Amino acid sequence: MTAKEAIAYIENYTWSTTRLGLGRTRELLGAMGNPQKHLKFIHVAGSNGKGSTCAMLAAILQKAGYKTGLYISPFIEEFNERMQVNGETIPGEQLAAITEQVKGYADAMEDHPSQFELVTAIAMQYFYESQCDIVVLEVGMGGALDSTNVIDCPEVAVITNIGLEHTEYLGNTLEEIAATKGGIIKPGCSVVLYDGAPEVTATIEAICQEKNVPLVKTDFSTLAPTRQNLAGQDFFYGGDAYHTALLGPHQLHNAVVVLETLKVLQAKGWDIPVTSIHEGLEDVRWPARLEVLNRDPLFLLDGGHNPQCAEALADALPDLLPQKAVFLAGVLADKEYEKMVEFVKPFASEFVCVTPLSDRALPAEQFAEAVRAQGLNATACETVEDGLQAAFDAAGEDGCIVSFGSLYLAGAVRRACRPTYRKWLRRKKIQARDALLVEERAKKSEAIIEQILELEEFRKARTVMIYSSVRGEVQLERIVQPAKRLAATDPDVHEKWFVYPLITSKTEMEAFLPGDSPDVWKPGPFGILEPDPYQCKRIDPSLIDLVLCPLTAFDESCNRCGMGGGYYDRYLPKCENAKIIGTAFEAQKTRHVPVDDWDKPMECVVTEQKIYRRNDS
Repeated sequence: MTAKEAIAYIENYTWSTTRLGLGRTRELLGAMGNPQKHLKFIHVAGSNGKGSTCAMLAAILQKAGYKTGLYISPFIEEFNERMQVNGETIPGEQLAAITEQVKGYADAMEDHPSQFELVTAIAMQYFYESQCDIVVLEVGMGGALDSTNVIDCPEVAVITNIGLEHTEYLGNTLEEIAATKGGIIKPGCSVVLYDGAPEVTATIEAICQEKNVPLVKTDFSTLAPTRQNLAGQDFFYGGDAYHTALLGPHQLHNAVVVLETLKVLQAKGWDIPVTSIHEGLEDVRWPARLEVLNRDPLFLLDGGHNPQCAEALADALPDLLPQKAVFLAGVLADKEYEKMVEFVKPFASEFVCVTPLSDRALPAEQFAEAVRAQGLNATACETVEDGLQAAFDAAGEDGCIVSFGSLYLAGAVRRACRPTYRKWLRRKKIQARDALLVEERAKKSEAIIEQILELEEFRKARTVMIYSSVRGEVQLERIVQPAKRLAATDPDVHEKWFVYPLITSKTEMEAFLPGDSPDVWKPGPFGILEPDPYQCKRIDPSLIDLVLCPLTAFDESCNRCGMGGGYYDRYLPKCENAKIIGTAFEAQKTRHVPVDDWDKPMECVVTEQKIYRRNDS
């Protein structure tokens, strides 16, 4: 079984309906030898803030030197995220091996486990094989009958903020839901409670008294926020100063729950230094929880999926948004989405509505109608990529975008945001370039060439890769004759081979040195004149010492956005000895271009007005 086959088996598991109860999980784990009995746990239940609380706890315990497991649901982008050790997701080969082992036991059961029960069993085996010192275990739904509750007494049972949710399974009142979530409390453990609604607190207090376990209720009266910006937020709690990378006032309340949980662990003998607490809070990252995906335009992604989450989002936005934002949103049909819109409405200029990837999703057009009913403009888009393009168009480089509504949507937005933004930015800057008049463009091209001729990198280079311009690009082919004259008159300037790119397949590009005959040139697939490989000499990329690279967009830090085909992106890393200099018009400059793994850094970017150097930024 491969990792892909393992994930397909799990995701297509036929017994995937929600059936609360512990019997099937106990039977499955029993057949596996009960790996969970060899582990220690922090068990976390609640309606909101579970994931963030778990992430902070895991980050701090890892900083303290403990091998720390983390079990979460749902995942944002990849299934492997659901089980992690020391911040690393389960390797595909290990997921495959454990799934194949567990599959045999699950398929042999007369009463097959649910999908979530199957995943829980796989996670327990993974944490056991990884020899974790402690596992931060997030409840899937509820508590008492959730499959994670098969564990023995945890070190700490943590109850985060509780609201009305999954009422068809958990109860119709806060008391009933709190009682269900309080089912993770076992004799011998300690309990830390997010002190929220009075009826929730009273219910958890009664459970703790009945089971004779100590209860710590958070006291938010000593919590004092001091600063919040896109880099994180500072706060005081109990007289001590802290910083967390997570955004939003609600995360400070979650951080207090974490700090109180750590005090309980310390009292039980766990060695958690103060430095580890600070480092863990500062370094923790939690995708899709007020995550900054982009800066220009500002793009905030939040997985908020119910009215409580929307209210928390609304509380955070005044400190983060400089102006009203375009909201890219999609919701599930069984959520109170009208209330969600009401909370964020004061911060919205308009909505772009999409359909999350879920069987329970509300169709985009139906959601758009609900938004329009509240007096806001709303556009429905068929795909997440279409929605992102529409949001970027509406916001422009100077605006703001906020995406929220569902974790099912958040994963799709997170995957598509960067490539969609680069595509959008490329289109906008090509439009800006092509808007230049022909005469104006020619004059600016000459100014760029004059500046390149003076560059030390150009004067010393012997093999230079340039390009033949097409449409509105810098007319870089006009540098050849001035360079020859310069080499003939200036002893400090080397004679040069000018080599040109040739697209050799759908994904590959090579460099060729053309001869002097005019018939060596032929139109390429994009209308660019390319050297005829049968009449030209192929040049090894390691011999190229300077590449003059066309750009569609760049920023002052010399990050680049390529032409769109990805040919330069794949070729430049092969030019291991070359310096990369970008060429573009000033109209193509933007405030920020996101960097991808394949991007080779440029030395500088030359425009008609200025030379931008990386070291100057």
